Amino acid sequence: MRNIKLTIEYDGTAYHGWQIQPGLKTIQGVMREQIARITQGNVNLLGAGRTDAGVHALGQVANFQTESAIDLTALQRGLNSLLAPDIVITGVEEVQEGFHARFSARSKRYEYHILNRSYPSALSRAYAWFIPHKLDLASMERCGRLLIGSHDFSSFRASGDESRHSLREVIRLEIEQRKDNLIVVTIEANAFLREMVRSIVGTLVDVGRGKTSFEEFEGIFQAHDRRQAGMTAPAQGLFLAEVKY
Repeated sequence: MRNIKLTIEYDGTAYHGWQIQPGLKTIQGVMREQIARITQGNVNLLGAGRTDAGVHALGQVANFQTESAIDLTALQRGLNSLLAPDIVITGVEEVQEGFHARFSARSKRYEYHILNRSYPSALSRAYAWFIPHKLDLASMERCGRLLIGSHDFSSFRASGDESRHSLREVIRLEIEQRKDNLIVVTIEANAFLREMVRSIVGTLVDVGRGKTSFEEFEGIFQAHDRRQAGMTAPAQGLFLAEVKY
């Protein structure tokens, strides 16, 4: 039995997230169907992260086991020819039997994109959160530094999250001003709670707008109460950028 690792880029706009859901179009669902078509056998496709509806990926990782002897290059070309243009397989490799896309991961890196200018964009509306108010990035960065390290992230945990506990280690949190009024919030952690990145970004934006002070942000974080934090940032600005092993 071969264990195949896929690296995947996708535009999540037209999908109800990664995970298979009955009656809904998902990334995992359409990929599993085409992999089975090529390998001539049912497969269990395991993803590194369960991205929500409308969330994108630059470097999602998945793996499946198969008895097919298909060449890896032929597999990549075949999948890219069968899948819709908004899903692209950027890498294929055979890995050890024990490799698991989710449980073998050491960390994941997400990017959240904010378009920060006075007018929206017709082209990037599905790939960034449009915020017309000027943001104080220095204040956002100061608050973001509080989150680095191992902490209880209950204040940024969505209701319905099924994780056994809320302790996570944030390895990196950076806020970068790029060209064309694009602000990118990068968060890398050993694991994430449901909607954790979007909840953090929504609360940091309140800081950037002057609605929440440093002391208030610190209090929100220490309260371990999602009701005290800011809004959940819209899904379209979020990208699963990289999974590290």
